[in-house]
Amino acid sequence: MTMDGEAVRSRSEADEPGWEVDPEDEWGVAVITTVGRQLKLRREARGMRVGEFGAAVGYGDDLVYKVESGKRIPQPEYLDRADEVLGADGLLSAAWEDVKKVRYPKSVRALAELEARAVELGVYVGLSIHGLLQTPEHARALFEVSQSAHSDEELDELVAARMGRKSIFERSPAPMLSFVQEEVALRRRVGGTMVWRQQLEHLLEVAQRRNVTFQVMPTGAGEHPGLSGKIEVLKFGDGTAVGRSDGAFNGRPTSELKQLRILELRYSTIRAQALCPRESLAFIEQLLGEE
Repeated sequence: MTMDGEAVRSRSEADEPGWEVDPEDEWGVAVITTVGRQLKLRREARGMRVGEFGAAVGYGDDLVYKVESGKRIPQPEYLDRADEVLGADGLLSAAWEDVKKVRYPKSVRALAELEARAVELGVYVGLSIHGLLQTPEHARALFEVSQSAHSDEELDELVAARMGRKSIFERSPAPMLSFVQEEVALRRRVGGTMVWRQQLEHLLEVAQRRNVTFQVMPTGAGEHPGLSGKIEVLKFGDGTAVGRSDGAFNGRPTSELKQLRILELRYSTIRAQALCPRESLAFIEQLLGEE
């Protein structure tokens, strides 16, 4: 890449959306500030000015200032180049393990943390397939039509964040996971026919895990308590629980006992009206055979 090309790259990455630090994310601010301070101290210890360092790593002065002041989240390539230039023996590159966690929105991290602690999870979803059940291709197609003008890199990060939550399936001991999906979400060919078929095949695989119960709510079942929106109930090893519903308590997570009982009753009613697990798998296989 030419110097002119590098200058263009530096300006675009300095202005690129999605790598700003959320000022309300205290933990994220602390992590990025600490990493930026370490970069600045190592640069100064080498006796390098900002301009000299920026030229060496291939990034503009503006981006260097923003990263070192904790106002910009450094990309992994930036940390790798800084590590080489400053002779950090891999320490700066390793900082990406902490940085990438705050790269994801605070709300996504909070949800992932709850799911990571849950010993039991019950979810009803209406219009879309639940994030824990999505393939990368399906998730990307949904993000692409969100009207948020994401760059390719941002899309990669969003998909990676969603896929990262799926580590819940690999935990030991395995949590008990229950999903109820509306028929309409399974029929919608998100991402085209091939992506849609791969998504349905993925559901068949996940549904056969011993700790997973998957049910389909047929459109012909009529009215049920989930018509006002998604319902989630997470239970933890210490006996506590958190629940949320789009149609109750302003959509906010709740741990209040009375409200949790309401959500659990609604979810139990939904499960009772849905197809049983065996019928649900047969329904998906039928969809695949209709092609």
